[in-house]
Amino acid sequence: MRQSLLIALLAILAILGLAVSALAGSANLTVAETLAGSAKPGTPIFSIVWEIRLPRALAAFIAGGALGGAGAALQGLLRNPLAGPGVLGISAVASLGAVIVIYFGIVSAMGGFAVPVGALIGAFAATGILMAALGRQTSPVTVILVGLGLSSFAAALLSLAMNLAPNQGSLADMINWLLGSVVNRSWTDILLISVPVLIGIAALAQAAPGLRVLSLGEETAITVGAGPGKTRVWVVLGSGALVGASVALAGTIGFVGIVAPHMLRRLVGGDPAGLMLPSALFGGTLLVFTDLLIRTVPAFAQINLGVAVALIGAPVFIWIATDMAKAWKS
Repeated sequence: MRQSLLIALLAILAILGLAVSALAGSANLTVAETLAGSAKPGTPIFSIVWEIRLPRALAAFIAGGALGGAGAALQGLLRNPLAGPGVLGISAVASLGAVIVIYFGIVSAMGGFAVPVGALIGAFAATGILMAALGRQTSPVTVILVGLGLSSFAAALLSLAMNLAPNQGSLADMINWLLGSVVNRSWTDILLISVPVLIGIAALAQAAPGLRVLSLGEETAITVGAGPGKTRVWVVLGSGALVGASVALAGTIGFVGIVAPHMLRRLVGGDPAGLMLPSALFGGTLLVFTDLLIRTVPAFAQINLGVAVALIGAPVFIWIATDMAKAWKS
């Protein structure tokens, strides 16, 4: 009952955030004018609400929700509240895929779709490598080590690409992508990542029963027939699809996948499967309100979404680590 209430409250907060994002912005419009104009197709106000503000807000929600849900699943799998999407290296390789597209000028030939497609290709390539590396392994250490290797290698190639950028314009595009943003996102961008999002949701739904049993220990999971190996495959596949979709839609966004599950864990209890949906709602809402802050407060207008989230998330991450240290001592 408490979990259902939490989900309902988070859903209401998410809807409120999306509604405020649709009504508020830099255009000098009252709420009444915005509401009236949004119901009249063909008017400038209708275009502002339905073609600019709402797709941008929804893109932020989907990106944050994907990271929050993937983070909760990974923390449950690895049984570590400091684990996040970055631990698998998928976000780093997805970012590398986008940067490669920018570096070789593929955007000029294919248009704006090239960058998110490159990010998705990178994410699924990383997921494939992780799945192949897992094989019959049952230790979570395998996942962590391969993920760290992928992340380090991708980071090295990202640095190399920026160091050898063909021109200042390409370098600026690379940096802007890596800093994270949902500016100028459209319904087409959202449609593009809908398939990997659905794949990710379906895979994590398959992993949910195994995660619930795995929280009791691997021996218990094996005893009841919920093999940890199968659960790991579903979690890696689902997290890879969701993180890839997030990077394709909003660039590199950190901390959401770590912070969102941890903030809600005490409200949900020790059920990692029951934590995924609340974390997705909270992560999505967090990005919506952060992006709203960037859009409406002049002092934050030049800050990228990923930077703003890091400014919020880094202190929270330190608090999480400190809180865990106190718990271990006691």
